[in-house]
Amino acid sequence: MDWNLAYLWLAIALLLGLAELMSGGLMLLALGVAAGLTAGLAAMGLSLPWQLLGMGVFSGLLVPLAVMVIRPRFSPRGVAYGTTGTGVEKHRTYTTLKRDFDGATGIKINGDFYRLRVVETGATELPAGTRVTFKTFDGTTALVSPIPPDTSTTSVSSTPHREQ
Repeated sequence: MDWNLAYLWLAIALLLGLAELMSGGLMLLALGVAAGLTAGLAAMGLSLPWQLLGMGVFSGLLVPLAVMVIRPRFSPRGVAYGTTGTGVEKHRTYTTLKRDFDGATGIKINGDFYRLRVVETGATELPAGTRVTFKTFDGTTALVSPIPPDTSTTSVSSTPHREQ
């Protein structure tokens, strides 16, 4: 058996495919497929510069295809990855809660806890169960405005929730 660069490209493709099993982002799989196609170029006898050029072209075509076209088809319905902090939460109502280990006041947005700061006063502590309107992020701090208590209801749920 002759050793040539095609075997090296196939080994790289297999390693990238195995690494994809740990990440799940489909980018490493696209790079693995590109390395497999580059192995085909090496098997045809093209020189190393042409193989590297082919790997670049294959990667440039397959990575955006995998990330923007194929990956959304494998995502669960209703999951909008990367939306927290882009403005889709603005003007939504949340209920404050206290974090267990340090007692910090915050809100949960898309399942993640964010410490809060009141826009009008700069306060960072509010009672648990206070209803607030989310304004924007300042780094990882949620800037909120408290909603005046409604006199028609007697109790406010202390469980974190989001109203649409």
